[in-house]
Amino acid sequence: MKTWHEMRQFPLAVRLLLVNQLGVNTGFYLLIPYLATHLTENLGMSAAVVGIVLGVRNLSQQGLFIIGGSASDRLGARGVIIAGCALRTVGFGLFALGDGLAVLLAASVLSGLAGALFNPAVRAYLAQEAGERKAEAFALFNVFATTGALIGPLLGSLLLLVDFRTSALTAAAVFAALTVAQALVLPAREVEPSRSGIVADWREVVGNRAFLAFALAMVGMFTLENQLYLLLPSGARQATGWDGAAGLVFLVGTLVNLTLQLRLTRALKERGSRARWISAGLLLMGLAFLPPALVAGSSSDGLLDALPVLLGTLLLYVGVMIASPFVMELIPGFGRPELTGTYYGIFYVVSGIAAALGNTVVGWAMDTGEHGAEWLPWVCCALFGLASALGVAWLHRLNALPAPPKPAVPAAA
Repeated sequence: MKTWHEMRQFPLAVRLLLVNQLGVNTGFYLLIPYLATHLTENLGMSAAVVGIVLGVRNLSQQGLFIIGGSASDRLGARGVIIAGCALRTVGFGLFALGDGLAVLLAASVLSGLAGALFNPAVRAYLAQEAGERKAEAFALFNVFATTGALIGPLLGSLLLLVDFRTSALTAAAVFAALTVAQALVLPAREVEPSRSGIVADWREVVGNRAFLAFALAMVGMFTLENQLYLLLPSGARQATGWDGAAGLVFLVGTLVNLTLQLRLTRALKERGSRARWISAGLLLMGLAFLPPALVAGSSSDGLLDALPVLLGTLLLYVGVMIASPFVMELIPGFGRPELTGTYYGIFYVVSGIAAALGNTVVGWAMDTGEHGAEWLPWVCCALFGLASALGVAWLHRLNALPAPPKPAVPAAA
């Protein structure tokens, strides 16, 4: 109830974007986690072909974030968000209706392009509408996103009892409803595009060394967040001998996020610099992987053995809750307001590529540590968190990070 009360204090556009993110994550996780199984078991595709289909979707999204960000700056975030949701409706619909490789590749491209469009546009719109309350707005954004990431797989597992097509059509229907809602309700805002060309805008952002250094420092945050879907569920299953233990990871995160996110952000916002809390959050994210490292390699049939993994999950989520809202708040401050979307887009391109390399390292550590060094991937993740925390602290010491905007002082009568 407190979350809904806080939500009502924001403008209509912000409230709709929060509900939109709940729907986006619900629809996405309703389908994507089960896509590989559908392609192999239902359609009989080889692992190599499945990897191509999934890789095309990921590449279409990660590689084109810059397009979505620039389009948001020049055409207006509202239209880009609507177009992105409409494209994902079509893409997910093709997953439901098409069995051929060409159709599936088209669905992957459209689904990835959709994410590349609306992800930076939503964040740019939210940052502009929230004004001085960016941190709180992004904190609520995380709450709705995390809730959707829990609801989606649960709903997807139920719909799969019917068949995959029903699940995919339901996901497409979610995005269709979001498209209509935004077209009808999301307010249009006047756009003041940059007077320079698109390439010049990209060159300006890429030439911002402080911004690039900050984006690279975030490799730890994105790499460690991704372990919520790889290393931590694997650790929970191994510790308990129960496949369903992976669901406990998401349940713990959602409950903690709903309970603490807004309170944490509001309390920390008034105490110390943003950079300090980003560094602290990243450090805590790294430390989260030490408790599971202590029991790595052991296996049992009891849920109590999952406690170190669940403790690590708790610490990881708290670290994300501390750092993420302030990261999102800082990004627009690196450049001109008319390039807000471009900054978000390039931020996700740079950090996404860096995180992909980080995940490759974690995957290598998982394979290498299978026999006698099961602690290796957990320690690698801890080092990623420490390196990112030190990187942000170093940038802060160099005064390379933008200061948050100061509240406006009323003019004297």
